[in-house]
Amino acid sequence: MMVLADETRAASLRAVVTRLNMEGEPSHYPHAPLGQSLALMRAENIQPHFYRYLYDRVGRDWHWTAALRLEDSELAKRLQDPANEVQVLYLDGAPAGFFELREEGDACRLVHFGLMTHAMGRGLASWFLGCAIRAAWTRSKSQITVETCTLDHPAALPLYQRAGFTPVERREEELVPLTADERKNIVCR
Repeated sequence: MMVLADETRAASLRAVVTRLNMEGEPSHYPHAPLGQSLALMRAENIQPHFYRYLYDRVGRDWHWTAALRLEDSELAKRLQDPANEVQVLYLDGAPAGFFELREEGDACRLVHFGLMTHAMGRGLASWFLGCAIRAAWTRSKSQITVETCTLDHPAALPLYQRAGFTPVERREEELVPLTADERKNIVCR
């Protein structure tokens, strides 16, 4: 029997990545939407399994894979680094999104930001991004950076720009999505 292709490997995807900067704190932030039960909590000692759950639920449709492929020890080290911060959004008592910040010298990087599917379309994105920006400015002395790509939600780039970020670089990258077996093994860790 001849095998023509490795059926366990997913085809790669091409994306245009846009890096954006914000070099001054906004003069005001969006208000929380009315009539919704919201809580935003900093995860002081987030465990790798909970982080992976958040990362997967927010990023699955957008092909987020990098953190899912990290070993537990490597991910735990990153999450426990004082330069790193994760805040979790709760909607009606259940996780609904998260953002992750990382200090990088005098700057702060918005590493990840997103809502889970059940929280989309409820008018939360601008307010939630404002919360991430405010938290980032408590860690930054010069600028906030963020990256998005053409595989992310189509509203991501315009949302960042409306919030005050300016595109400064574009580049092409290739991403290898998770296979079904990889995803199953990650979930079962």
